[in-house]
Amino acid sequence: MKKISILVLAIVMVAMSACGKKTVESGTLAGSWMGSLTVGQQSMRIVFNFTLDENDSITASMDSPDQGAMGIPVGPVTLEANELVVSAQSIMGEYRGTLVNDTLIEGKWSQAGNSLPLTLAKMKEALSTRKPQEPVAPYPYSEEEVTFYNDEFGINLAGTLTLPQGEGPFKAAIMITGSGGQNRNEELMGHKPFMVIADYLTRNGIAVLRYDDRGIGASEGVYASATSAELATDVEAAFQFLKGNPKIDSTYIGLIGHSEGGLIAPIVASSNQEVAFIVSLAGPGVKGMEVILQQGTDIGRAMGAKEKQLQKSQALNEQIYNAIISETDNTKASANAEQILRSYLKKRLILKKLVDIQVNASMASLAPEGLDWFRYFFVTDPATFWVNVDCPVLAMNGGSDLQVEADVNLPAIENALKEGGNNDYEIMLMPGLNHLFQHSESGSPSEYGTIEETFSEGALTAIVQWINKL
Repeated sequence: MKKISILVLAIVMVAMSACGKKTVESGTLAGSWMGSLTVGQQSMRIVFNFTLDENDSITASMDSPDQGAMGIPVGPVTLEANELVVSAQSIMGEYRGTLVNDTLIEGKWSQAGNSLPLTLAKMKEALSTRKPQEPVAPYPYSEEEVTFYNDEFGINLAGTLTLPQGEGPFKAAIMITGSGGQNRNEELMGHKPFMVIADYLTRNGIAVLRYDDRGIGASEGVYASATSAELATDVEAAFQFLKGNPKIDSTYIGLIGHSEGGLIAPIVASSNQEVAFIVSLAGPGVKGMEVILQQGTDIGRAMGAKEKQLQKSQALNEQIYNAIISETDNTKASANAEQILRSYLKKRLILKKLVDIQVNASMASLAPEGLDWFRYFFVTDPATFWVNVDCPVLAMNGGSDLQVEADVNLPAIENALKEGGNNDYEIMLMPGLNHLFQHSESGSPSEYGTIEETFSEGALTAIVQWINKL
């Protein structure tokens, strides 16, 4: 679930052209330099890549690998004597540093009136974001680029179908991403979890269809305004597509949903009795508003926020979310949310400039076109759908998950299944795993990109063993 509490601190990198005249031996600067910004208990790697263009001027790009952002242009860049300045004017950001020697720059990153120490060390080679579990071709299975049609919305969706060796027909799983527009690999923070899951399942005899969300990658449509219920029609289209493939066993087509995908899966299965199974990976069991409020508190606490501030933030967020729920005109709802946030910040920030910066950053996720998603997610009780799911269910959550808390959501899913009379389920708590099913000490999203593991092999084994028992 990537649409997290609006008050969680984020450092945003915005693209901008870059160039500046060299004033000393700029060749010393050429190459990649990496350091870490520390905010509270969070640490985030920053990489500056400097090159000399054909005019012997310095150009630069920035990587934020822990945010999954690579090759972002910044500038202008100036180097006078040993003093380096890298500007990011559009976000009021700037890096100033001193070249201590050929491999070390000591300086500060400044943004919106705040400064953080940032020491850069020269890297021997450019940063690679490929994680150890990411599969490399050639694969011991076939891979097909496919498209299928959602006739309710009149859009084509594009994806990858992986098929085990042999004639088949094979059991199959459809992957459903979490919130926020995702590509077929659910790529984030340098990881490609859906590629890793698909590879593991297919090597173990299970066909997998993963696809770009509508409006993302090669898929048509618009993602921003789509509710979970509307995204469920994309999954239904994928299901019907697989039914027509002779290599797929049409009686064994199931759904694997991560985070919000763990809500979309029961939406589909509650009305489609042909769905053979559901694997819910960190899926919500309670209303989305409860999930997101808890998420904001848990993540804030992991970042070192004090309990008093957490209570204030939760009260503010609850007020904003209720304003969105109560006003169905999205333009008015967005304006109401902005007014509540602006009023709150005016009482706490001296400079109007800082108020505007924080409001603009927060309201980017609460723009009118995205409020239908929020409103539906806030008020929808997953139990409404789980009680009507008759197929086998595996519900898995990580014990260190700060985005969808296991202790709240797993029991809610189990209770709904019991209420509906479905006894063919397994509830699995995975100790030490975070929201992405990585081994993690704190569970904080700030760790997602720094952890080399993409998806716990223990969790992968559990999924395969459970499906193969069906």
